[in-house]
Amino acid sequence: MKIYTKTGDLGETGLYGGERVSKTSQRVEAYGTVDECNSAIGMARAVLSDDALNAVLGSVQNALFDVGADLATPSGSKYEKNLLRIDSQDVEHLEQLIDQFQTECPEFTNFIHPGGTPASAALHLARTIARRAEREVIRLEALEPCNHDVVLYLNRLSDFLFILSRVVNARAGMSEAGWHVKGRR
Repeated sequence: MKIYTKTGDLGETGLYGGERVSKTSQRVEAYGTVDECNSAIGMARAVLSDDALNAVLGSVQNALFDVGADLATPSGSKYEKNLLRIDSQDVEHLEQLIDQFQTECPEFTNFIHPGGTPASAALHLARTIARRAEREVIRLEALEPCNHDVVLYLNRLSDFLFILSRVVNARAGMSEAGWHVKGRR
């Protein structure tokens, strides 16, 4: 099977179910940004040597494919029966992971500079992409119906990636640089 189909050569892509939409549609922007976040997590995993954290992140990457499928399948599509929409259980699972891993983080009293180990820096990048994906889904919601649990999931995902970036640094013995007001002078 060839990877190129040429069906997108005129600036359109297919949603799950066959509907053709512009590649600039808000729905495509939303699930494309989720895909970008997934890739950033993959980059973090590539430089992360912690097998347990890698397994957790692998599970999150799989969930992000579910998020993408959710976004690529308009409400009311006859293909909805073929996928599991993101729901409150998915959101709660991320909350449990946040609570679990937050116990490993030192207390913080100000904003933290993204960085530290390469894996932590990559997780911070993934976090900011998750925030952008959340904004893109909110924009989509303003235009057409979609699953609001996706917004909640992406919001918790960015929190989870923040906590995990801190855990990676803590496990590596890396201190975190905090924001100091007017600290650039």
